[in-house]
Amino acid sequence: MCLSIPGKLIAITSQLDDTFRIGKVSFDGVIKEVNLTLVPEAKIGDYVMVHVGAAISIVNEEEAKKTFEILKQLGDLDDLDT
Repeated sequence: MCLSIPGKLIAITSQLDDTFRIGKVSFDGVIKEVNLTLVPEAKIGDYVMVHVGAAISIVNEEEAKKTFEILKQLGDLDDLDT
């Protein structure tokens, strides 16, 4: 089963062109670098779904927060900061 986790894009850290970018995403305070190639329209402040280090879609803030809370309740985020 595949799992993607919502996070907030807080910075663009590297940009080759409009498509190939790397950004920092906050997962409830845990910051990870994420490949943004699949979401070239993503901008700082957007919430993105991240799977295996790549943002795969943009989601609205309300849905992102709901999903994150459910994952926290299930304990599926215990290894996120490793």
